[in-house]
Amino acid sequence: MNRLPLLVFASASALILAGCVSSTAPVKPVDTTSPAQRLAAVDAAAGKDDTELDVQPLRDGAVEDLRVVAQGKRQAGDLAGAAQALDQALQVSEGDPAVLQERAEVALLQADWAQAEMLAHKAVELGSKTGPLCRRHWATIEQSRLARGEQENAVSAHAQIEGCTVPGIKRY
Repeated sequence: MNRLPLLVFASASALILAGCVSSTAPVKPVDTTSPAQRLAAVDAAAGKDDTELDVQPLRDGAVEDLRVVAQGKRQAGDLAGAAQALDQALQVSEGDPAVLQERAEVALLQADWAQAEMLAHKAVELGSKTGPLCRRHWATIEQSRLARGEQENAVSAHAQIEGCTVPGIKRY
């Protein structure tokens, strides 16, 4: 009895089965969201209207100057320069949640997802738990997690955004 046809049939069957197994493996979708689109999502989540309570702290003049420099550099596309100016501002006022958030947003633009989330978390710990800045913190955390493919963790961050909204006092 010639075993060659049986061997060829078995080999062909194994290849066909191997092809079936590999073709049914789930393909992970590629996230094509750009850092600028992620920042736009943060801006949209922050929102702002005149009916909401929004507390703004007084700031050191040197910190304000560095924030203005950072904003100019960011608008000019110099993200490294913006990060450096904000890092200097944080040396002067390390607990300023707004500066931490601005630095987190620059990290988001630089696609440094872990840094963006870490800075936003620190801002949440030190800052107000209400208002547009609070929503920016949580939206930055959400976008950082989405960028890393952590959808479940991003959902929990997104849930925190709504808790940041407190209606203002209605005056008659």
